[in-house]
Amino acid sequence: MSHSRTAGTIQLDGDEHISTKTVVLTTGVEWRFLEGEGVNRLLGKGVFYGSAGAEPSNVSGKDVFIVGGGNSAGQAAVFSANYARSVTLLIRGDNLGESMSQYLVKQIASKTNIFVETSTHILSVSGETRLKHICTVCHGEEPLAREADVLYVMIGAKASTNWLPRELKRDEQGFVYTGRDVSKLTNWPASRLPFHLETSLAGFFCAGDVRHGSIKRVSSAVGEGSMTISFIHQFLALQGDAELP
Repeated sequence: MSHSRTAGTIQLDGDEHISTKTVVLTTGVEWRFLEGEGVNRLLGKGVFYGSAGAEPSNVSGKDVFIVGGGNSAGQAAVFSANYARSVTLLIRGDNLGESMSQYLVKQIASKTNIFVETSTHILSVSGETRLKHICTVCHGEEPLAREADVLYVMIGAKASTNWLPRELKRDEQGFVYTGRDVSKLTNWPASRLPFHLETSLAGFFCAGDVRHGSIKRVSSAVGEGSMTISFIHQFLALQGDAELP
């Protein structure tokens, strides 16, 4: 794919090319897979990647387990704790503060129904038609089996953005910078400030999970997608073109 300040060219399979005034990137991410017996079989049946299913109706009064020690896992734990009977964070590290912001660590500590288990990983999950039990092991201890209603796997994701042009600025994990981050980290080419969801290439927008700093939830991605349409209209108006690309 190539891009200039006012136009982009997209190359499709079959070597076809499309010229456009604006581009919206909403490719999402590829979640890292959790190793453990039964995980794939119960995917979508109590086992979920990310926190897309972390809605009040799905966790209310239930025992929720979250695998992961990053900020997304911490946010999901704090949110779920407002509705769930219990929330247990399972992390491989020795200290939650090593991978999570301190403000989230404090929030988690203030919730009486959130429990943190360090140096722990999942051996297996089980259930006939839906998740019923998980088996975990902590370093140096015997495996522990217990009842579980919901398991959220939040062990990171891959952005898979290597195919994009070099001029499109990304973080170390490949997530795309937009808005204020573009202003701080790049030599923005236009005389105006970038729109909130605009990348380092003017007229090239990004929304959803692949965007740096985004909240990895479906509702957030949908909202960002809607916002992008408004920004596209504003961008085209600045170019003297009122039509969508």
